[in-house]
Amino acid sequence: MVLQADTIKTVLSGHKRVIMAPGPVPAAVLLPLFEKDGRWHILFTKRAEHLHHHKGEISFPGGVCQPEDPSPLETALRETWEEVGIPPDQVNILGVLDDAYSVYNYLVTPYVGIFPSTCTLIPNKAEIDRVIEIPLDHLCRPDIFRSENWAWQGRKQPVYFYAYKGEEVWGLTAAILKQFLELVFPKQHETIPNESQAKNQEERCMTAS
Repeated sequence: MVLQADTIKTVLSGHKRVIMAPGPVPAAVLLPLFEKDGRWHILFTKRAEHLHHHKGEISFPGGVCQPEDPSPLETALRETWEEVGIPPDQVNILGVLDDAYSVYNYLVTPYVGIFPSTCTLIPNKAEIDRVIEIPLDHLCRPDIFRSENWAWQGRKQPVYFYAYKGEEVWGLTAAILKQFLELVFPKQHETIPNESQAKNQEERCMTAS
């Protein structure tokens, strides 16, 4: 898969992102990209089973914004450092995706960044069971993607799933991933209907992962 960091940065800078009204608890995540063995990968975390929220689920590094964080971006970088050991100065931020609400009342801002594959990953066992490295070209395969309609607040809403080696990326994490893939690889997603920004915003208010 031929892909350059500058290409991703250009695509994201040209996207008119959805900025949601404040109200819920502010949070931020990082969609971390890296190159390994000539292939692009995304780094995910498998959350520990003892956690109260999203236990055992696959997520992006991130968490709640703290008062000492100057911005949501600083939150995403700090949480990534705390969860998997990637230093903030090793992350090259390429852009930001649409804001999203989770069912746990978080307002999540997702950032996209690249880090060197030479970084030593140190999962924080208090929060993270392990890290999962998924090749980007795998995530672009239509056969590993599915959508289900779930009832939420009296309405049917789509919930997305990406399968990988017996695991599933789903919920809000999958919705963020789907937007990234559709922006960066639009041709690979022509078979998946493109929703309007209003529709995407509605969907992102539904699921949490």
